[in-house]
Amino acid sequence: MKTFVPFLFLVLLPAGVFTQVAPQKYFVEFTDKYNSIYSTTRPREFLSQRAIDRRQRQGIAVVENDIPVNQNYVTAISQMNVPILTRSKWFNGITIYCLNPATIDAIRNLTFVKNVSKSTSVNYVSVCNSANKEVPRKALHEVIEPTRVPGGWGRPVIKGYNYGPSFRQIHMLMGDSLHRMGYTGAGMVIAVLDAGFSRADTLAVFDSLYLNSQVLGTMDFVTPGNNVYHEYEHGMEVLSCMAANWPGVIIGTAPGASFWLLRTEDIGSENIIEEYNWDAAAEFADSTGADIINSSLGYATFDDPTVSHSCSDMNGYTTPVTRAANLAFSKGMIVVNSAGNSLGSGWKCVSAPADGFGVLAVAAVDSNGTRASFSLPGQASQRIKPNVAAMGQAVIIASSNGSFMHGSGTSFSSPILAGLVACLWQASPGWSNAEVIRAVELSSSHAAHPDSLLGYGIPDFVKALRIESVPVNSRISDARVIPNPFSSGFTFRFHSDQDGLADMYLFDQVGRRVAFMPGQTVRAGENSLGFNKASLLLPGVYFLKLTGQNFTTNLQVVKICR
Repeated sequence: MKTFVPFLFLVLLPAGVFTQVAPQKYFVEFTDKYNSIYSTTRPREFLSQRAIDRRQRQGIAVVENDIPVNQNYVTAISQMNVPILTRSKWFNGITIYCLNPATIDAIRNLTFVKNVSKSTSVNYVSVCNSANKEVPRKALHEVIEPTRVPGGWGRPVIKGYNYGPSFRQIHMLMGDSLHRMGYTGAGMVIAVLDAGFSRADTLAVFDSLYLNSQVLGTMDFVTPGNNVYHEYEHGMEVLSCMAANWPGVIIGTAPGASFWLLRTEDIGSENIIEEYNWDAAAEFADSTGADIINSSLGYATFDDPTVSHSCSDMNGYTTPVTRAANLAFSKGMIVVNSAGNSLGSGWKCVSAPADGFGVLAVAAVDSNGTRASFSLPGQASQRIKPNVAAMGQAVIIASSNGSFMHGSGTSFSSPILAGLVACLWQASPGWSNAEVIRAVELSSSHAAHPDSLLGYGIPDFVKALRIESVPVNSRISDARVIPNPFSSGFTFRFHSDQDGLADMYLFDQVGRRVAFMPGQTVRAGENSLGFNKASLLLPGVYFLKLTGQNFTTNLQVVKICR
């Protein structure tokens, strides 16, 4: 697939934003959400019950960035004969199409619109980071062109699933064992963000999806109202890694899951607008209650080289698409993303949003578990990237001609793993998204010595299932962090059955202690412990631990930029 570079660019502008994100396409950032008809106390008006339930299970509050953009602002701009393309409640703005510079000037002068920047070489460095840009790279493509599969495959039959030649790509992760246990992703919802799903509605490999109503719907964020089944086939191939049910040929890793098919990528060009499309689709997935996002997309360079990313931007929180992915994580979802392919392009690091601190980035290996030469490296110092690896070389995928073929690329290692993440979460519904990700990492082949090539290595999902999360003692209940995500600080609120003392710790994703508050007084009843040292922390995911006599409780917290 193509790489997708500047999604979080516009969102990260230090001042207001009204910048060109593609020829004649702009992002308009609003000043506020004042006088909204919505309220965080009535989330059912803008979030599905499933989305609310996901937050409640994980102790995540509904906050202001969950509220839709002010409709009055949107209406005022649309009345200027400007088509509205997408909306972003997380970034509080809209993308528009406009040919008239005078109209752009008029929009800039609206009181509810922030400052306008027409420069495409904007400084998108966030208030939390100052990164030096390198020379822009040429855009890279994430998909290695598949080749036809020869005949003569063996067909292992395992308790109802005849995996055929797809057996190896599932068995490497012990996914077939999860299937035997009855965990096939049933009850889980996966949103697939991609470039199109050509013929996925007619191919026999997906017939059970439609017979069982497992496709919940489709949406095109590139051309609103368009039919995603008439677009590029890459999303269909990705979907087959998770959802295919063709006995003796290909069985997906989550054949029991349900899916949203969302088109965010315009295969004919590479512009910042596609990162905003990704954000809009992720927000939609969140609002419908999706559990997992699979994104076999990556952004590094653009048609306009002045806005291209550099490897120094792949720090986990700078680019627009990475910020969107981190926000998706903060809402309780798991974002599984391909690490990216080099393909001789000169790009030498994972591409956004795989760099995100809340993203499970997937490298590629061959059938022997050896790293594929095209799989992009990351880093293993402060953050482990990529996180894990799955088979991505010579993978069995569906073909748009009704047959099947070999495909190679991290585009396919990502959905193979995402499907099994759905199966694991089905088996452990009480886990938070951070706990699921951590279990996957700790079960992996290189867990003791993660590196920048395969991260924690190749997961063993049976081992992951057997990893026990730290139990929450009955002395502590209703534990929550407000706000979460936080920027300047947070308050840890909980109910205790009795008086006592407790130590509060904060650990980063690698397990290093970054804060320690010993001897905190705990009273019977409601308690509030404040943390105001956020300025010392980089944006990212942290684990809050409170431990006292005979009890321990853990929560995930997320530090973001202002």
